[in-house]
Amino acid sequence: MGVRRATGASDLAAAARLLHAFNTEYDEPCPEPEAHATRLAELVADGDTVVLLSGDEPLGLAVLRLRKSLWIPGLECYLAELYIAPAERGRGLGRELLHAAVDVARAAGAGYMDLNTGEDDTAARRLYEATGFSSREGRAEGPRNLYYEREL
Repeated sequence: MGVRRATGASDLAAAARLLHAFNTEYDEPCPEPEAHATRLAELVADGDTVVLLSGDEPLGLAVLRLRKSLWIPGLECYLAELYIAPAERGRGLGRELLHAAVDVARAAGAGYMDLNTGEDDTAARRLYEATGFSSREGRAEGPRNLYYEREL
């Protein structure tokens, strides 16, 4: 299918529509696509956010947030979002997007990538674990990592 970096207003509008579909699918609040496209444009222009799209139409996206690392001399990358439209799942698009995201992060100088997902999202967990991500701290038998959040 092919993965490409989002460039320009039409790509970011498509990304915003996918993000809206993602949040709607999981009953999460989100801005309307037009507002989200504006925010994505700001983030991409700042240089610390990369949006990848899968396919010409696009059928999926990955959003990467890069920042200087506290622990290594380079950058760290947070995979903020990875989404494939429901009708397109199971065809390898998520794996293709995830591999492209890792490649982009490495090329930007990131030494590692982190992400989070829900415990009950077994398809996402399978994908992440099959591509080398671990929910264990430091080693295969290490304690399970936990993710916490709080609205401010």
